[in-house]
Amino acid sequence: MPPEDYEVIFADDGSDDGIEERLDAIAGTHPNVRVLRLKHIGSPMRGRNAALEVATGEYVYMLDQVDHLERTALERMYRRAVETGADVLVAPLAGEWGPPSVVFSRDREHADILGDRLLSLLTPHKLYRRAFLVAEGLAFPGAGGILAEQSFVLRAYLRAAAVTVMAGPACCYLGRRPEPPVTPHVHVTELRKLLDVIDESVPRGRRRDRLYAHWFRTAVIRRLGGTRFVASSSERTVTFTTLRELTVQRFPERLDHYLPVSLRARAALLRAGRLDLLVALAQATQGTHLKAEVKDVSWRDGALVMSVTGEIIWGDGNPVRFLPHGRDRLLWTSPLPLNGLDLPPEVADVTAAVASTRFEVYLRNGATGEVRRLPVTCAVVRVPDGDGVRIQVTGTATLDADDAAPAGPLPAGLWEVHMRVHGGVHQARARVTGSPVDCTATLADQARRPIVPWWSDQGELGICVEPRSFPESVVLVSPGTTLTRQRDHVFVVVPVPYMPPSGGPPAELVLRQAPGGTREVCAPALVEPGVPGLAAGRLIARIPMRRLPRQGYLAPGEWMPFLRVDDEEIGLRFGVEVSRGGRVEIRRAAAPAVPERRYPRLRRLAQRIPGARNMIRATRTMQQRYMPS
Repeated sequence: MPPEDYEVIFADDGSDDGIEERLDAIAGTHPNVRVLRLKHIGSPMRGRNAALEVATGEYVYMLDQVDHLERTALERMYRRAVETGADVLVAPLAGEWGPPSVVFSRDREHADILGDRLLSLLTPHKLYRRAFLVAEGLAFPGAGGILAEQSFVLRAYLRAAAVTVMAGPACCYLGRRPEPPVTPHVHVTELRKLLDVIDESVPRGRRRDRLYAHWFRTAVIRRLGGTRFVASSSERTVTFTTLRELTVQRFPERLDHYLPVSLRARAALLRAGRLDLLVALAQATQGTHLKAEVKDVSWRDGALVMSVTGEIIWGDGNPVRFLPHGRDRLLWTSPLPLNGLDLPPEVADVTAAVASTRFEVYLRNGATGEVRRLPVTCAVVRVPDGDGVRIQVTGTATLDADDAAPAGPLPAGLWEVHMRVHGGVHQARARVTGSPVDCTATLADQARRPIVPWWSDQGELGICVEPRSFPESVVLVSPGTTLTRQRDHVFVVVPVPYMPPSGGPPAELVLRQAPGGTREVCAPALVEPGVPGLAAGRLIARIPMRRLPRQGYLAPGEWMPFLRVDDEEIGLRFGVEVSRGGRVEIRRAAAPAVPERRYPRLRRLAQRIPGARNMIRATRTMQQRYMPS
């Protein structure tokens, strides 16, 4: 957008760390930037109100200091808001937690707060028509926590003539912002005020109940679990007491119908006054997580197909199990006995919820935070386990580099592979992990860029688009290295994901004694090309061995591997261990740092002679291959 079409207003909450000077410098060189000086109160609420009072634009958008907009976001949001006459425009948000919400899967000109799941988007990051905010007298409270902030957004949703949801790539990336600390009494006070907003705008009935149920789940029941609730005995007593009192007054038992079954148990314990069981249940469910595994990776017609499986695991490492009931029904079971407060079958029935379980797989760029969803197919599988049933979601995710996403081909870089399970009894997300099953690359999309599947040191699957160099592509897949022991030597076979069009430069495999040893083994490496998309290539080096230590030979101890190309070295992601009995094994290890190389002065001078390095390499190769031991 041209600078004259928008203004930026910084509301500075009493900075004293040099930020104010930086803001002044920016405002001094940009006519469309303004800085508001405020006394420090430690809350963004007053700063937002002050900025709204002086803003002159047709629309306003709010950001925290840890967030950032995409370069075309303002232009896209404004154009869409004008087209639809929106009072509030909700544009795609993304962050460290994953891709934009499924809410942004399609455009909606008149979104419904319940039907279109707007309650999952209650941060102030929206485009608001300024005249609408002024006419409705909408402003933030002077201070407060997350609920006070949500009250502003809720009022805007309920009073707007048109709330527009915009699909497409993310407009804003949210950083991590610390939640303002509030006492249990302040939390309950803010929640009462938010419920009053609902009462003012929504008549009694199912719609009001569903709105109430949202905050009963997020602001009451979920506070009765987690590390903070378990850790502090004094605070959890106050939290329990204040929330139970509010529940008796404002949250009738009929609202439990709208809760996930695992939270219905907490609601029953809360109403029964069983703080002891609430604490025990919170402890038992701590660490519940998604186990996302890749079973196979293969190329099909130029697309990378990943076979993946997801399953929810309790914190103790055991999978979540359900109890069969009747012919095909399933009941939720607590991870610990609830002493007579077990849910009746009609309440514990999770058959429909289990059947609706789905997963989504997305890529996240670790450097930029950009996310891209992948097309998936999935199905729910019941796995018998003793007298119970485990639930797995299995299917495939496909990366087609020619048509990666509406936003265009994937930019170069390292992309993480994530899975998110939703729609069922439990919802969670995790990095996709597994044993390296394939490292074959292919030249994809119209630019014929190499795309390499690889695994991190923690076994997490990733995708590298267009590695910066051939050696770096070998490093990515080097954990798949194997070796074969012969009589007096070892063949080390390092996978090669792809071959450059030139066929690749001459390479050497260097093994150095660890830690801090002085011995070194260097051998020429023969690179055998594979078939792109079908079979990985191989880098094969023949390493001589001896039982007794000797320079130039592999001997008992630990060895660190390096790949040397064009006289430059890079560490590989494995280690070699030789036992005193002569047994040689590959072990998993992070890539070692390349040691500083120190050559004698005469050699440094000689290497400056044209062709000298190739002569040295050829001489070394002939010595190792043909000279007698």
